[in-house]
Amino acid sequence: MSALPFPFPGATTIGIRSPSGVVIASEKRLSYGYFVVSKNVRKVFKVTDRTGAACAGMVADMQVLIRDAIAAVNLYKLEMKREPSVQTIGKILSNHLFGQRYYPYLAETIVGGVDDRGAHVLVLDPLGSLIEDDYAAVGTGAEVAIGVLEADYKADLGKGQLFDLAVKTVRTSVNRDTASGNGIDLMLFTSQGLERDETVGVQA
Repeated sequence: MSALPFPFPGATTIGIRSPSGVVIASEKRLSYGYFVVSKNVRKVFKVTDRTGAACAGMVADMQVLIRDAIAAVNLYKLEMKREPSVQTIGKILSNHLFGQRYYPYLAETIVGGVDDRGAHVLVLDPLGSLIEDDYAAVGTGAEVAIGVLEADYKADLGKGQLFDLAVKTVRTSVNRDTASGNGIDLMLFTSQGLERDETVGVQA
């Protein structure tokens, strides 16, 4: 996915999967143009016990989008009496985004999680396009991040290796993208649920 056009808020947001699980991550800086608005913004969200979402773009838009998606997911669980699959959560977000296509949310979204069919990483653009891949990067730092992922990703990464690769990828992007920085929020999901929810520094 291409980065949002400047001067929309910058970000480096990624998702990576392997048979061991899924990690989603984003840095914490909110910038607009050349101005750093905040150094402590959370762009990584838990949606269910085994699925989360990470966003790049306008913080207000991503917060409203995730809030509405969580409400829809909770209704799904009440009506269907089962946990939604990662693909179902992706489709809920996709429908919300497409429904706003004339006044779109200025946010790119990565959904990552584990269900009965395995680990999944889904990437959505502001109009609701839904693509599944082994890894994804969005935001102004996506070009740098995807270069690291292309070089270092392996299909059989363990849980610790997934986490370490996510940290390395975002740190590398932060070093090159001035719109990204000030720490990294990460969530690691496995078949057992949310295993790690951590914030790490950006210094090597």
